[in-house]
Amino acid sequence: MPPNSKNLRWHKGSVSRKQRAELLGHQGCCLWLTGLSGAGKSTIARRVEQLLVERGVHCYVLDGDNLRMGLNKDLGFKPEDRQENIRRVTELARLFVDSGAVVLCAFISPYRADRDAARRLLQEDFAEVFIDADLATCEQRDPKGLYQRARNGEIDDFTGISAPYQAPENPELSLDTGRSSLDQCADQILQWLEAQGLISKL
Repeated sequence: MPPNSKNLRWHKGSVSRKQRAELLGHQGCCLWLTGLSGAGKSTIARRVEQLLVERGVHCYVLDGDNLRMGLNKDLGFKPEDRQENIRRVTELARLFVDSGAVVLCAFISPYRADRDAARRLLQEDFAEVFIDADLATCEQRDPKGLYQRARNGEIDDFTGISAPYQAPENPELSLDTGRSSLDQCADQILQWLEAQGLISKL
């Protein structure tokens, strides 16, 4: 989307990302957790956040429901609204990454094109984490009772029931929450961050 005025210009600061990394002791990056509702995205993101803070890593979770209660409360769940939701989140994540934070984005983000657009914007700072729980598992959990309401026709455009979910084709990480525990999934993310040199090993 082009700027809404030709008079806009990006104002570059005098503090570099290298300086921020030296100050914090680690690099900034964006881990994008995607999967069906109930797959475990937010739960895993919060656990990883806790473990990273305990290790002195500056990090923050951007959660789908939370942003829809504030920044994105004007958006619905039609395809064009979902696209705009993810576009805004991506721009927000870019600012967090530039600040030096490890930002954990927990969003269904059902369309592959939207996640690909996030990758293009964030480039090497982006990593896709597929929270791979199948529909039956998510429906069995149904922590918010949303699947049953969707089955009853009470919720329109519900991902996995009346709206599509396009699974990642080549994610950096794939976590099966039907077979792995919360801590096992969180440990895999921490190990990946260590292997990439984004955080220090213990």
